[in-house]
Amino acid sequence: MSKVLVLVPFALDESQIAYREAQTRTVSLRPDVTFHFKPVKAGPTSVASPHDWMLLDISLFEAGLNAEVDGFDAVVIDTVSDSGADGLRSMLDIPVLAPGRASLIFSLTLGRRFGVMAQWQPAMARYEKVLDEWGLRSRCAGVEHFDTPPDFANLIVGKEDAVFPKMESACRRLIERGADVICLGSTTMHQAHGYLSSVLEVPVVNPGPLSYKLVEAMLALNLSHSRNAYPRPLVPKPDMVHAMLDAAARVSGA
Repeated sequence: MSKVLVLVPFALDESQIAYREAQTRTVSLRPDVTFHFKPVKAGPTSVASPHDWMLLDISLFEAGLNAEVDGFDAVVIDTVSDSGADGLRSMLDIPVLAPGRASLIFSLTLGRRFGVMAQWQPAMARYEKVLDEWGLRSRCAGVEHFDTPPDFANLIVGKEDAVFPKMESACRRLIERGADVICLGSTTMHQAHGYLSSVLEVPVVNPGPLSYKLVEAMLALNLSHSRNAYPRPLVPKPDMVHAMLDAAARVSGA
């Protein structure tokens, strides 16, 4: 039996975590691999600026630092920003998978150009940033948003009738711009995957469930990240990082 730790990028309660755990029920997963969801202790309340990206990196990094010691066989980051993944790869030998870059690259096995659907205008800067960092700009037909502020706790629950048509319109704009595949730009959109797949003529990549299948494959193939790409720190400081987040949780009342 293999255990996978899924790191949730916000300090959510159990009922809110359940909306994210629901992603595991939308795809057929191996019975010998279990997924355990863990929220961060503290962090940003949005993902719209460099300030937020920096806090998210350190929050997720701290949340996963003990994964290997705690008996987990792999880590999955539950955000398309891939926050904290590189730092964790430098500290852990077990696979650390993040769905952002993985979903965009996987989409190119299904088509020639992908389109990314973002939540709202403030999120656009993040996608522009990662497209350049990951060297995928030339394969991206565009990024469109559906003008709805994200709800990181409750996701799309209760808003389907209002939100789904706006999401479909954003996807159709991407298809008009040449997208062969649509990539959902956040794991918070996972509840719309079934609807969008049924009404669009191109594949729709759902990053959360995809990351679970990819980590299953990595475990089965005995693969992990390259130590050449992610070298260990000369002087690790896990205690300092844990102390920082413990203090942040006290300040924020998390």
